[in-house]
Amino acid sequence: MNGDDIPGTTALKRISIADWARFGAEDIAYVRPVVVNGVKGVAIHAADGTAIGAAPSVDMAIAAIVQHEMEPALVH
Repeated sequence: MNGDDIPGTTALKRISIADWARFGAEDIAYVRPVVVNGVKGVAIHAADGTAIGAAPSVDMAIAAIVQHEMEPALVH
């Protein structure tokens, strides 16, 4: 069996790079540590990399993501 034998893969191969970048943007948010003006915090980004918020801690960032009915993901 190759990738062409799996149902739905033909349509997936036609998805543009831009569409893949937006995949999950409304459902998934990731957090990563940042330092702004010498203050440690956590940046919150949509799956496509768009900055959508910030929080003082990972726990508060995850709470904000869940409150907005999104799935959190951690990035190292």
